[in-house]
Amino acid sequence: MIEKMKFLSVIGHQDDIDRVIDQYLSRYEIQFENALSELKNVQGLRPFMASNPYREVYQKACELTASLGDVSSVPARPLSPEEAAGIVNQCAGRLNRLSAAKAELEEQMESCRTSLDKISHFTELDYDLSAILHFRYIKFRFGRITREYYGKFMDFVYDSMDTVVYRCAEDDEYIWLVYFVPESLSDKIDAIYASMHFERIFVPDEYQGTPMEAADRLKEQMQQLNGRIRAQEQEIFRTLNDRKENLVNACRRLADFDKNFEIRRLAACTKADEHTYYILCGWMTEKDAKKLEKEMSDDTMVFCIIENDHSNIVSRPPTKLINPRLFKPFEMFVDMYGLPAYNEIDPTILISLTYSFFFGFMFGDVGQGLCLMIGGFLLYHFKKINLAGIISRCGLFSVLFGFLFGSLFGFEDVIPALWLRPREAMMQVPFVGRLNTVFIIAVGIGMCVILLTMVLNIINSCREHDPEEIWFDTNGVAGLVFYGSLTVTLALFMTGHTLPAAAVLAVMFLLPLLVIFCKEPLAALLEKKKDILPDSRVMFFVQGFFELFEVCLSYFSNTLSFVRVGAFAVSHAAMMEVVLMLAGAEAGGSPNWLVVVLGNLFVCGMEGLIVGIQVLRLEYYELFSRFYRGTGRAFKPYGKA
Repeated sequence: MIEKMKFLSVIGHQDDIDRVIDQYLSRYEIQFENALSELKNVQGLRPFMASNPYREVYQKACELTASLGDVSSVPARPLSPEEAAGIVNQCAGRLNRLSAAKAELEEQMESCRTSLDKISHFTELDYDLSAILHFRYIKFRFGRITREYYGKFMDFVYDSMDTVVYRCAEDDEYIWLVYFVPESLSDKIDAIYASMHFERIFVPDEYQGTPMEAADRLKEQMQQLNGRIRAQEQEIFRTLNDRKENLVNACRRLADFDKNFEIRRLAACTKADEHTYYILCGWMTEKDAKKLEKEMSDDTMVFCIIENDHSNIVSRPPTKLINPRLFKPFEMFVDMYGLPAYNEIDPTILISLTYSFFFGFMFGDVGQGLCLMIGGFLLYHFKKINLAGIISRCGLFSVLFGFLFGSLFGFEDVIPALWLRPREAMMQVPFVGRLNTVFIIAVGIGMCVILLTMVLNIINSCREHDPEEIWFDTNGVAGLVFYGSLTVTLALFMTGHTLPAAAVLAVMFLLPLLVIFCKEPLAALLEKKKDILPDSRVMFFVQGFFELFEVCLSYFSNTLSFVRVGAFAVSHAAMMEVVLMLAGAEAGGSPNWLVVVLGNLFVCGMEGLIVGIQVLRLEYYELFSRFYRGTGRAFKPYGKA
């Protein structure tokens, strides 16, 4: 079923819009429409222009609460937007100061770490660094060289140079060293070292004592800095947790006002008597609209107007489905095809009954049906999976047809068949011979369902005021008379009753086909158009003939499409017979229960999936295509869309 909708307009003073949205509109489900588009015939309207004052502080609140973990248990507390913003700004200011102090300490830590990295490879140098760094006539160079070039340097160059090398540390690739040269020869010797790929490390004038002593002092300083950083982090954590409840409530409140403020984008403004007024338009359910109107009736600062005539409204009413819990999971199939328009029939109940019925007919087994029903129910109950709910309801019909067919996990000798056994039931068909009974019954059920969809199409067409679809379409009155006459005639013929006179049959069959053939001229005549027949009469008759042939062919193919319902009922029994044969149950001995269980699981999974797809195909192509348009738009309340 489709919930009844009402279009309403809310009007008030521009400065009062926040209060109205927060006090009234935020507590209801309402789909706002653009007021400028809806009221385009009203003069003097302009958009509501304002910048959102809550956006920045709300984003700040989100950043603060993001580090608090799960806050769902924090009790709600009412706050004004000013109080909420004050809480957030005060906490943010405190945290900014703490974070700045922490960043400064981390910068000092990084500086110490850099200094330690520079000096750590020269701790073997047992000489005061400050003295080295202040030599007047001797130049020094700290750096590293690869092992390969260090060997070449020592073997071929070192003895011929006025330099002293002090080897400090090494690893698999590099050797760290310090070399000393006279100031007068430094440029020449530096060039030789550079040719040996010597990488210089610049040591700043900030160390005291030997490299070992300087490194120890740096480590001690880093340890102290690390403690101060941890203290700052604990203070930040404590600040957030002490203000957790206030911050969470402030964030919630600012979220409401941030979301509500965005409604202004859909509002229109107009000026009257030196005052500026806002206008908000939207759709609500009839029940909510009446409740909101009653609440606002005592408020002199706001007016609520409900528009009862939908013809005066630009936008189409949105669709909100409301169905009993038993049928609600099947809304998924309707949504997959397309939501019904507001004035269209909701097919949810129809698809839930026919889908479950056809599934049970094609997959009739008490045991397997119980498994589907229980498993689907548990999944739907705990996980809220709509498909599981559909499987559960289909499983119930499988159980019912399992009793009618006398099948329990494929065994047909455990419980009696209350109706028939699909593989064994046969009947005599005139001019055809013996056919399986379930095939004939499936086709008969399909013909009745097609007639029902034709009736639904006529109702939908009446709601849309489309006379051509009502009277002359293949699924309208003409098609209903033709196909209904065909159904009645076949039923009389199959049961051995006397058929109507030839004249009656001619009228019942030929007249509807003639109406369908001439549906375009008849529709033009009914609508009082000037040009009833097209310019090319020959093409009209040729095209009409082939279209009529296609109509008759589609009636035939659509009817035979329901044979699959009976075919799957027979194939299910045949597949289970194969499983029991493999298990040795057909020989009369003790069956192999492992094979029985695995076979049932295989059939239940594979055939259940195939049957589910085939039934959905029947629903979409044989039922929905006859009467259902699916052109509706979903009801999307603001803030929940």
